[in-house]
Amino acid sequence: MGDRIVMRVAESLVAGGPPGTAAEPEVVIGELDGPVGTAFATLLGDQVKGHSRVLAIMNTDIMVKPATIMVSKVTVKNERYTNILMGTVQGAIANGVLDAVRNGDIPKEKANDLGIIVSVWLNPSVIKDDNLDHKILFDIHRKATSQAIAKAMKNEPDIDWLLDNQENIIHKYYQMGLDGKI
Repeated sequence: MGDRIVMRVAESLVAGGPPGTAAEPEVVIGELDGPVGTAFATLLGDQVKGHSRVLAIMNTDIMVKPATIMVSKVTVKNERYTNILMGTVQGAIANGVLDAVRNGDIPKEKANDLGIIVSVWLNPSVIKDDNLDHKILFDIHRKATSQAIAKAMKNEPDIDWLLDNQENIIHKYYQMGLDGKI
């Protein structure tokens, strides 16, 4: 896979754990010397209160490769939320990126050339959960990150599959509205 990776985009949803532990990352992947690199540098340099952009790290002083930046979809207003996002979830995302390299979804030889932008959703309810299972939260965000990267690199879902299945796919919350549940 020596071809340039200009820009790939995907998302993933992993749920099924205790309340508040679902993950729904959206990813953009591409060469750092292209549009993704420009977006990456802009995000890192243009911080916004409540939506800090930070590098995904394995631990303090150990950045993951490919370089990955996290952007919160939720406005961060709470110290506990910040600590969970910039701890458990940040480490999970970094590990999910490495899983994608190990699985062959990201070519190892491209690890220094690619950048990944991950838009992160962490349920705000975690701040009220005194029994939050950080291991489950970590595992779910790790899996969701790896899945989103795999889908992006494989250009999934395929346009033909989408066209063939369009009428059978109903957005979960739309269906809940139709059923009078929201």
